[in-house]
Amino acid sequence: MNFRVRATLSALAIAFTTYLAIGGLVWTAAPQMPLVLVCAVALYLATTWICVFWNSGALPTRRDPITGDLGRSSVLPAWAAVLALAAAVLVPNATWLAVQPDARGADVGTWSLGAVGALLTIVMVRRRPWIAWSGVVILAAEAAFWIGPAAALALGVVGAVLWVGVAQLLTWLVDRAARDTAELAALQRAASEWLASQEGIRRERRTQVQRALALAGPVLTRTIEASGRLSEGERHAARIAEEALRDELRGSALLDADVRAALAAARERGTTVSVLDEGGLDGLSPAERAAVRSRLAAVLTEADSDRVYVRAATHDDVAVTVVGRSAADDDGEDEVDLWSEIPRRP
Repeated sequence: MNFRVRATLSALAIAFTTYLAIGGLVWTAAPQMPLVLVCAVALYLATTWICVFWNSGALPTRRDPITGDLGRSSVLPAWAAVLALAAAVLVPNATWLAVQPDARGADVGTWSLGAVGALLTIVMVRRRPWIAWSGVVILAAEAAFWIGPAAALALGVVGAVLWVGVAQLLTWLVDRAARDTAELAALQRAASEWLASQEGIRRERRTQVQRALALAGPVLTRTIEASGRLSEGERHAARIAEEALRDELRGSALLDADVRAALAAARERGTTVSVLDEGGLDGLSPAERAAVRSRLAAVLTEADSDRVYVRAATHDDVAVTVVGRSAADDDGEDEVDLWSEIPRRP
């Protein structure tokens, strides 16, 4: 679609400038230097075609998914802009020099005013505003010199100023529309991401509540039925359920089916396990998290300490630290008999 619009506008620009150039070749009386006039028309057409079709490659190859090419156009190469400015100097002077003095106010003498004005409008659209306005000033000065200020204003200088000014205004409006569209798209994207994150948080909370009910529900039901008078086995089951529930609240990012099974097995062996997540798995991909959890489950399966502490802190290299402590045989003081550091990325 954008290609069709550009092709249509380019075709219209070529047709319009060619129509203006024909005015320099329609003679009611032969000019005194016809070859100079023909060369001026040829220079004008060649410069116009270059300014319309030559692509500097400044347009990014990756289009914005929201705005597309809105507000973006290829910048006219510097050498082509200088060529257009040179044409604004040479073409009008050559035209007025080539025609008879009494024909300088006729169509054959003033065709260059509208033609160069159209060329400078193209230069403005191709993002060279200083060149375009410099060309307008030069064109006005040339016209005032050859045919006088009043005739210059009446025969094309005002139109050239209006064309270039309107082109700059439209370019500015399109750029502003592109910026506003991009900002609106960014706000909509941010709002969608926030809503998605909130939905994810709510879904995670529902999952945690369901898991908590599955863990604590039977124990609470039995406690109510027994009016708090539980057997030793039931008290042990309640303690394990409490610790498992605490794991879900303080270290859910570390847990999966294998880790939960390893924690439950360790507690059944009489080991007291404390799990604390402080962001150790933040920034890891799902595959890397799965690898860390698999390693953690293996460490917990082999642990035979009295107390095991699992902590996932923010560290550049280590994701999870597992420390086991047991009472010494001689003095009863605790000693570290397990130390395992699970790297963030194996």
